[in-house]
Amino acid sequence: MSTKLPRIEQREMQFQNGAAIGLSHHWVGGQCCAIQTAAGIVGCGIYDLHTPAEFGQAIAIARGTPANPLAEPEDLLEAKIVGCTPKAESFGIRAGMTGREAVEHMLAAVPA
Repeated sequence: MSTKLPRIEQREMQFQNGAAIGLSHHWVGGQCCAIQTAAGIVGCGIYDLHTPAEFGQAIAIARGTPANPLAEPEDLLEAKIVGCTPKAESFGIRAGMTGREAVEHMLAAVPA
């Protein structure tokens, strides 16, 4: 009996306002990705906004398509943000900005 394990990777990513951790998860039939900052997450459409909003967390999401999925954290950099929690909005993050811009706002929100 053979079981195929999912693949999970993380790597440091550099931005103008600091560093973040890029994450990618791949399993049979699916994937997700995110960029984790000290202030919150910029992620793909698999992330829910309702629960993190209840807990006051900063989450901004972008969505891929079946033809162009967001599979690696670098895919988020030019993807457009389609939604975010009120905490993310308090950092200046808005729908329509790029994932890179959202990460920069989150990194700027963390005190030195």
